[in-house]
Amino acid sequence: MAETSKFEVYGQEMLEKEVKKSGNSGRIYLPPDWIGKRVKIIRIDE
Repeated sequence: MAETSKFEVYGQEMLEKEVKKSGNSGRIYLPPDWIGKRVKIIRIDE
């Protein structure tokens, strides 16, 4: 079991989504106006 960590992140907007299966990996769809922007992904459950 992984230890839970606390992250403090400053940004412009936040979404909560479920990762979907895509071949041998996972995929998250984000809004098209986020294209070219930097994002951070944090897994929030096990």
